[in-house]
Amino acid sequence: MSPWPWTEPLPHAAALALALAWDRWLGEPPARLHPVVWMGAAIGWWRRRAPDGRIAALGSGAAMVGVVVGLSGAAGLVSVLPWVGLPIATWLLTSSMALRGLATAGGDVAQALESGDLAAARAGLSSLCSRDPSVLTAEQVAAAATESVAENTSDSVVAPLFWYAVGGIPAVLAYRCANTLDAMVGYHGRLEWFGKPAARLDDLLNLVPARLTALLLLACAGRDRRRGATVMWRDRGRTESPNAGWPMAAVAGILGVRLEKPGHYLLGDGLPACSARDLRRGIEVCSRAMLLAAALLVGALVGVGVWRLWWT
Repeated sequence: MSPWPWTEPLPHAAALALALAWDRWLGEPPARLHPVVWMGAAIGWWRRRAPDGRIAALGSGAAMVGVVVGLSGAAGLVSVLPWVGLPIATWLLTSSMALRGLATAGGDVAQALESGDLAAARAGLSSLCSRDPSVLTAEQVAAAATESVAENTSDSVVAPLFWYAVGGIPAVLAYRCANTLDAMVGYHGRLEWFGKPAARLDDLLNLVPARLTALLLLACAGRDRRRGATVMWRDRGRTESPNAGWPMAAVAGILGVRLEKPGHYLLGDGLPACSARDLRRGIEVCSRAMLLAAALLVGALVGVGVWRLWWT
């Protein structure tokens, strides 16, 4: 099977459809069989050896990005192996997306908030973002979970699908590695210069997917589409990330709520605070956007494949 989906669109459409079914009914593969977990282990090994000097840290971080992302992309070429290409592609695609996991994690936080268990809600938030939940109120937990679901709709679903369409399995794995690098080392603090190459690469790779995600969210917003578009356009640049503000501001407008990270950004200024019910609605809208993105790509692959069968 060719690593580029448009060369052999029907097998790739089958692999993607199977991956979506796998994710829906079985969830992600176990950690010992999860390529992204393997990437994290490799990144962790390199991170523990990060030098302290600014120039040395920057050089080491750039080398890590080149080596780890390059090897991850090259590993995607195993999908070309005869006979086993389709199951390998299905496994790698399933490992690169998190439709069910994202909705489940957000739903767990919503359920805890609905039952009045703030401690459980704070604990559940830890699986969605790295924010310290111990000081957050119930409304802030709901907002943080909603923001994370919106942002990860891009990072964990739409972006992998986009890069799959652009460059097949190798591009998907390279993207997921870059995204994992950013999550593990792309932050301020002692590792700031070590993580800068990873953070900038992740920003670059998400420029198109983040904006595409915002459009998909608006397409799934129904009668709230206009308000979503208004808030998205007004607040998209309020986050430190050049990308995260697009899907997050779109969701804030669609839900008609205020999403705030104190001291960092405020999206939906003037709107009511976020609640567990709003979080539920946000998960529903994001889930529809994820499924729409997947359906569009599967449909495009099938369409191209059928056209070639009939006309070539």
